[in-house]
Amino acid sequence: MKASVNLFSTLKGKLQNTEHSIAVAIDAAEREIRETVQTVKDRDPAARSTAEVLLLYSGVHAIMAHRISHRLYQKGHYFSARALSQAARSLTGVEIHPAAKIGKGFFIDHGMGVVIGETAEIGDNCTVYQGVTLGGTGKDVGKRHPTLGDNVMVGAGAKVLGPVTIGSGSKIAANAVVLHPVPENSTAVGIPAKVVRRDGVRVKNDLDQIHIPDPVAQELSRLSARLDALEEKREE
Repeated sequence: MKASVNLFSTLKGKLQNTEHSIAVAIDAAEREIRETVQTVKDRDPAARSTAEVLLLYSGVHAIMAHRISHRLYQKGHYFSARALSQAARSLTGVEIHPAAKIGKGFFIDHGMGVVIGETAEIGDNCTVYQGVTLGGTGKDVGKRHPTLGDNVMVGAGAKVLGPVTIGSGSKIAANAVVLHPVPENSTAVGIPAKVVRRDGVRVKNDLDQIHIPDPVAQELSRLSARLDALEEKREE
């Protein structure tokens, strides 16, 4: 009889703990949803209502799915986490690896084509637009993807590649290709991207669009020089 009472008390305690954990999880999820909706309303003038944001914004759906898949990943449920992230990718056009770390107030505007890699880290109140890639270069190991500070904006079609850090308060222009770190409170443009403004002050020669290095032309020049050297050896 005493053993039965002890067992009942143990089961009751576990049930109460489980109920408390569920309640805490629900409260946290509700708070995150409210914060995400408010973020969209604050930054997108086209957002007219909470219902519109919740039901029709693919970027919001992608972020909410990532919050869940990230928790699953942290608990070691890797397959389930990846399955959820891939399902979200099919529905939203946004691919976020469940291991990626994303702060609060994240906003994906016009989300189609956004890719965020496994070791990417994103600070608070960041904004990315359609076609943005936070990816790797294929030559790095371990930390392979970018780190964004707080309040960073990445324009449409921009590519930030490798374990580079984009400082807080910085902006990456549309279609820029960033391969090197960007200081705080800076604006980077071009392919490859270079800083044209820092702390509100224009960087010298920031409007020079002629002398920006062209990586394709540089590689062709190297190949041409190599070919000439090989031809000289063959003639010898």
